[in-house]
Amino acid sequence: MKQFAAGDLTRNTGDLFEAAAVAPVAITKHRKPRFVVMSMERFEALTTGRDTQIAMDVTDMPDDLGKLLDKGIEEHFRDR
Repeated sequence: MKQFAAGDLTRNTGDLFEAAAVAPVAITKHRKPRFVVMSMERFEALTTGRDTQIAMDVTDMPDDLGKLLDKGIEEHFRDR
């Protein structure tokens, strides 16, 4: 993730906006990430549930998805 120091924001605003249009950008203060700037589209996808990623416990996974995961793991280790 690209980072910008908080003190440099006024000098690099254009660079910040350009980077944030592509991917979230960390704003650092005292060299530690404190804030994130991202495009409105990315923010809305994260907050409205339009994001395609989901998290679940393996024990709650539907059978068809579990079989697909097992197959992928087997193929990964078989090809090594």
